[in-house]
Amino acid sequence: MIQSQSSPAGHQRSGGHALPPAAVASAARSAAVHADGAERERRLHDETVGLLTRAGFARHFVPRAWGGTEGTFGALIDAAATVGAGCTSAAWCGALWGAHGRFAAYLPPDGQRDLWAASPDTRITAVMRASGEARATRDGWLLSGTWAYASGVAFADWLLLTSTEPAEQGGRCRVFAVPRMRVTVLDTWAAEGMRGTGSHTVVVESVLVPRHRSFLMADLTAGTPGPGRSRCHTVPAQLGGGLLFCAPALGAARHALEAWSRGAARRAPELSDADALRLHRVLAVSADEIEAAQLLLRDAAQSADSGTWTERDVARNRRIAASAVGLLARAVERLHRTGVGPDPAGRDVVGRCRRDVRTVAGHRMLRREQAAVDYARSVFSAFCEPTPSEVRATERDLALEAPHADV
Repeated sequence: MIQSQSSPAGHQRSGGHALPPAAVASAARSAAVHADGAERERRLHDETVGLLTRAGFARHFVPRAWGGTEGTFGALIDAAATVGAGCTSAAWCGALWGAHGRFAAYLPPDGQRDLWAASPDTRITAVMRASGEARATRDGWLLSGTWAYASGVAFADWLLLTSTEPAEQGGRCRVFAVPRMRVTVLDTWAAEGMRGTGSHTVVVESVLVPRHRSFLMADLTAGTPGPGRSRCHTVPAQLGGGLLFCAPALGAARHALEAWSRGAARRAPELSDADALRLHRVLAVSADEIEAAQLLLRDAAQSADSGTWTERDVARNRRIAASAVGLLARAVERLHRTGVGPDPAGRDVVGRCRRDVRTVAGHRMLRREQAAVDYARSVFSAFCEPTPSEVRATERDLALEAPHADV
C-alpha cells in the first residue's frame, strides 16, 4: 500500500467490490438510448461517458489509497455485461477504463499521484502493443511514435503507451503514462463493429516522460507485487484480461437474444409446425450457448479473484475467454442467420449486435488457436519437461500477446 506521504488527502475509500447497481443501470439506459448515434458518430455520447464514470468503471481497480475501489474481475464483468446489453461500445470503453486503472497501479507512487491525486475517476486509454521509440534521457524517456487502436481516446485523461527500450539498455517493453493533451489523435477507426469505441490512432512527438511515469510490461504480464498494489493488481495480465474483453460481447448477445425472441414471438403463430419447431430450436440452442458462456466467465472470474493461482489457471482462463466469445459469436450468428426482421422501429438490433460481437471475437487476446497452444503446454508440462524451444516459444508468445486495446 502507498505510504501516507504519497496518499492524497480527502479521498474517501470505497466500500465493497460491486459497482453501484442503480448507477450501472443508469449508464446502461443511456448507452441504449444513444447506441445508434454512437455507431453513426463513432464515439460515445457525452452523457453516457459521464454516467459510466459516475458508476465507478474508471475507479474500479484504482488503489484505495487514491479513493479507488480495488474491485474484482467478477464485479466489472457483471457491470460491463449490463451496459453491453444497451451498447457494446459503451461497455467496451467502460471495461477498458477499469482495466487500465489496474495497469496504472504498476506506476511508481509518484506516477500514481500524477494520475489520481485529483480524482480516482481518471479515464485511461491504453495501447499495449509496442510501437514508437523510447530514448533514455537524464530526466526520463523521450517518447515518439504512432499507436493504433486507442479505444475511447476522445474521453481519456491519460494514455498508457508501450514502446521498447533501446537494445543497449536491454530492449525491454516499457509502458509510459502520457497526458491526453500531449498526443495527437488521427481519425482512423472504421471497423465493421464496435464503431462507438472510437479506437483511433494516436501520435506522440518527442514527449518527455519522467521516470516515475513508466513501468516494465513484464511486471504487468507477470503480476509482480509492488508499492500500492493490492491483490487485484498482482495477478498475471492474462488471468483476467481476456474475461473483461468478453463481457461487452456477453451483454450484446443477451440483447440480441431478447430482440430476436420478441420478433420470433410475433412471427411464430404464422408458421407451419415444422418451421415453428426450427425457430424453437434456434432459440433453445442460442440461449444454451449464451448461458454457457456466462457460466464459464463467472467461474473464470472467481479464479482470477481468488488470490491464488497457478500457470495452469492462467492458461485455463485464457482458454475459457476464447471459448466463451466463440459461443457468443455462434449464438448471435445463428440468430442473425435465422432472421425475424427489424424491430417495430425498423432497427436491425440483431445485426448491430452481430457486428459488435464479431469484432470483439476477432481480438487477438481471444484467439482460440493461441489459447489452445498455451493450455496444451500447461497440461503437457505436468507429464514431461518442456524443451528449450518450447520455453522460448512461450516467452515469445507472452511478449507478442500482451494485453492491448486493439478495439
